[in-house]
Amino acid sequence: MSLFDGKRLDNSTFKLDLDRMRRGWYADKYFTNIQTILATLAKEGYTYQGKHHRLPASITPEGIPCGDIEVEMQWFTRRPGTTVICGIDKALTILREATGHFESGHFINTSDQLQVWAVHDGCTTRYDGNPLQVMPVMRVRGRYRDFSMLETSTLGILARASRVATNVYDTLVAAKGKQMLFFPARFDMDEVQAADGYAYQIAIQRYNLDYGSTVGPFVSTDAQGDWWNGTGGGTISHSAIASFLGDASEIMLQFARLLPVEVPRIALVDFENDSVGTSMRIARDMFTRYIQLMEAGNPQEAQRFRLDGVRLDTSSGMRDISIEPIGDPALDLGVNPRLVFNVRQALDHCADTWNLPPSQLETARQFCRQVRIVVSGGFNPEKITRFEKLQVPVDTYAVGSYFFDNHGPTNTDFTADVVRVKVHDALLDMAKAGRHAADNPELQRVW
Repeated sequence: MSLFDGKRLDNSTFKLDLDRMRRGWYADKYFTNIQTILATLAKEGYTYQGKHHRLPASITPEGIPCGDIEVEMQWFTRRPGTTVICGIDKALTILREATGHFESGHFINTSDQLQVWAVHDGCTTRYDGNPLQVMPVMRVRGRYRDFSMLETSTLGILARASRVATNVYDTLVAAKGKQMLFFPARFDMDEVQAADGYAYQIAIQRYNLDYGSTVGPFVSTDAQGDWWNGTGGGTISHSAIASFLGDASEIMLQFARLLPVEVPRIALVDFENDSVGTSMRIARDMFTRYIQLMEAGNPQEAQRFRLDGVRLDTSSGMRDISIEPIGDPALDLGVNPRLVFNVRQALDHCADTWNLPPSQLETARQFCRQVRIVVSGGFNPEKITRFEKLQVPVDTYAVGSYFFDNHGPTNTDFTADVVRVKVHDALLDMAKAGRHAADNPELQRVW
């Protein structure tokens, strides 16, 4: 599966569309074109007949069967800085299951004739801007026409999964290891959720390894946990509050009563654009049920009505009513530092305003002070870094579309190059100008 357990996933996890993949359905057309050309030339017994080869002067070009040419290919990214590599296991599965050719309508798998090296998911590579010093994450040697059509799919999964993993990792660094809720499912198609959730999990494990942390995963859909046996988690939505006539407190009480006790009780508190008032009202109503059950001698049922957190999700174009305008009005919009401070202060002190009997007061204070603050809405490493620098009392960040960002410093496109060809039993350099065969000490022989 990854660097962290030494195991690799296979097609029992990925369930590839093998028939169409083997026929080039997912391949850029120029790869199917070259496969057709090479296969046809091999049948014709063609040998090189050109005049402008790049072989060393000591090597004669006569008799070289281009149709059956064996090559060395390397896969790498040129994302600036450090990339958390992910998608290796699926790329290897594509090679293992779809390398070969058709004969009389039957697919002949020749992957056992390849030599394959790869890193593990969760390894990292660095790129300093020099294309001659890339760090390959896969290396394959074998007959090119057998796997030429697989370049598109292998690059695609490496690019997508490594992009998400690295963006998640960088966000965790900015958040200093606070819990990171994975909320991008609504920004892309269903089919990519499993790969994205796996990349998120790999990034969390890499962060824990590098920083000695124990942060855990939190995905929003079951599909996102499919490749690592995770399950989705979540609380309530704005639409759920609307279904209860705008009463965020009542929906939380019913949520707490009906959902399994292990599901976190996190209230969404911006429906009325009054995050402070809504948070205090929900805390009071939940505590009332909690203390009733505790005093009735039913502590297990009381746990249903603990309030684990409140989530602030104020629209980026709105100013919460608790915010007094000061200075630049734009700084008051959406989920901003002052709003979080206001909610934290209100929760920490609201129990003192509830006119409780002395026997309940300290319990109420603890009940409210342990409520975590979750923030969502437009968060990325830059915004999170600003919050952390100001020591904003955020406990959990929920991040969505940023995890798909792919421009400038987050560009994680992958490339594959043929860098050597086998001629008369010798591997000869044959990369395009500006590239050459490179190495990565973390490459391991796979098969």
